[in-house]
Amino acid sequence: MSRISANDLKTKGISAIELALSSAPEAMVSVRGKDRFVVMDIAHYHYLRECELDAALAQTRADLAAGRVVQESPAAHLARLDSL
Repeated sequence: MSRISANDLKTKGISAIELALSSAPEAMVSVRGKDRFVVMDIAHYHYLRECELDAALAQTRADLAAGRVVQESPAAHLARLDSL
């Protein structure tokens, strides 16, 4: 993963990000020597979001298959949440 210092980001702006992303899909931004942020191309971000949604769907399907579901009315659901 590429790294960009906050100082490089201040002085070089978007060109520092473009350079870092030319060799890796993500770049870490460090502030005072500590990694603080990650920047990435929007297409890579959308790909990661799609992976996250696919994982959530797979978990939901697994819960349904294992019977880890509750079927109830909205009012019963709210009452159950209030009792937690």
